[in-house]
Amino acid sequence: MKPRLIGVAVAALSVGLAAAACSSSGTSASAAAHTHTPHPSSTPSHMAASGSPASAVSGTAATVGSGCAKLPTSGMGSVRGMASEPVATAISHNPQLTDFSKAITAADLTKTLDSAKTITVFAPDNAALTALGAGNVKTLMGNKADLTKVIQYHVVTTPVTPANLAAAKPLTTQLGLPVHPAKSGDKYKVNDAEVVCGNILTSNARLYIVNKVLIPTT
Repeated sequence: MKPRLIGVAVAALSVGLAAAACSSSGTSASAAAHTHTPHPSSTPSHMAASGSPASAVSGTAATVGSGCAKLPTSGMGSVRGMASEPVATAISHNPQLTDFSKAITAADLTKTLDSAKTITVFAPDNAALTALGAGNVKTLMGNKADLTKVIQYHVVTTPVTPANLAAAKPLTTQLGLPVHPAKSGDKYKVNDAEVVCGNILTSNARLYIVNKVLIPTT
């Protein structure tokens, strides 16, 4: 039985996502074989692996994802800058996440996310929102109930490390529905979204930037 989409606006969003996927270069949505490579978040910077294109080090957490090199290197929005801020505020200062930040504001979830404890947020980058189409995004942004559900589906209620993603076990979101992580080679995924840059520490959360919007279904 096909899963039922939550809400009219989310259904429209799913159509936009499917259209975007059809126009892509043939990336498979099925999960690849998982390679479980533990990556403790508490690794001291002087002990972290060097020379890996998929990892960088900030403070006591090693970030993962080739897109980390595109983040600001200093100031607000950088990995170190975000570490001093709660997650919704940190997202608002990251140039790759301005559209998702607007969605958080429209759903009136800034204070909720900033005051939450030890959560994990999978934040779609600007390109992920653009790929859905302006009309679909406008529909979703105009429906606060559905927008809230979509954002809650991007928030896991526990801290998630790269090792947790590699373990490929379902993770419970604030919406109550699971997301499904995986690892293939040096790439981490959640559902069919790839982690652009992840394991970013904020003052109250772990943050993963992903390249697709996660669509909640029941």
